[in-house]
Amino acid sequence: MNGRILSIESSCDETACAVLEGGRALLASVVASQIDIHARYGGVFPEVASRQHVLSIVPVIEQALQAAGLNLNEVDAIAATRGPGLAGSLVVGLNAAKGLALGSGKPLIGVNHLEGHLYAAWLHPAAEQNPPAPPQFPLIALLVSGGHTEIDLMTGHLSYRRLGATLDDAAGEAFDKVARMLGLPYPGGPAIEAAAQNGNPKAFSFKIPKTDGRWDFSFSGLKTAVLYTLRSLEKNGAPPPVNDLAASFQHTVIQALINKTLDAAREHGVKHLLLAGGVSANGPLRQAFLELENQGFTAHIPRFAYCTDNAAMIAAAGWFRHQAGERAALDVDVLPTWPLS
Repeated sequence: MNGRILSIESSCDETACAVLEGGRALLASVVASQIDIHARYGGVFPEVASRQHVLSIVPVIEQALQAAGLNLNEVDAIAATRGPGLAGSLVVGLNAAKGLALGSGKPLIGVNHLEGHLYAAWLHPAAEQNPPAPPQFPLIALLVSGGHTEIDLMTGHLSYRRLGATLDDAAGEAFDKVARMLGLPYPGGPAIEAAAQNGNPKAFSFKIPKTDGRWDFSFSGLKTAVLYTLRSLEKNGAPPPVNDLAASFQHTVIQALINKTLDAAREHGVKHLLLAGGVSANGPLRQAFLELENQGFTAHIPRFAYCTDNAAMIAAAGWFRHQAGERAALDVDVLPTWPLS
């Protein structure tokens, strides 16, 4: 059964809709970004985000169906992000999906946003003649985003065992905070990466954060080390070398992520690795992850367009849940703090 899924994503500041066929072939993906709106606040302003979702949701759905060349009667199910995310934002997308499901008689599927990020690795454009092979199980997944950083063991579809997670700041959150310290614009991830291109990653010897849990992460201490370095430079009257600081910080984060993922894979005898989440759009991190293939691993990374928040990834996860026979009731509610495992 091929199956077509129409999906909606509205967990944070992107209003998105996609149409997917067969769990992998993407027929349409539309994303209305709010980055320019929130940049003036230096981060996402929740009430503004939810109001913007209300304005964007219907046009985005209409654009996705038009791009796919389909009407609502030609899809098999409606999927939507149920959590985690901003409560007000999630409500807009989930309620829109409920309305579509009720009006069309199609089944409703609630999807975990983090699960969607992992399933972004299965996506490819429908027009692609020879798509790459999908990830194989068992695999170790490194999920890195603005709100989450964790390592999961997947032994099959929809099966997750969390091996480690961040004890404080997520990697993406640390990028945003350090960017703010360095006077760089929001969002911090792309700004740090751009500055680091002109910096020396070995200019400052920031230590890789240590944790009691073997595969846990901690980035709060690293963030503080950058702050103290800045203060020391300012005390001595030296202008802060922003590019070098950005490059050294980014290098340390990447080493922490890669080292623990590699250790977890070796411990569990896994040869397939998956990198996902918004921070997987970071070029140096992607390159470091791909270089693990030189050590006998197979690396899977979603295409750049599917790394940050989008509805295509929600459709992919929703397709597998639809195939498993899962259905959500129309009174299902959002789960702003919904864990993956």
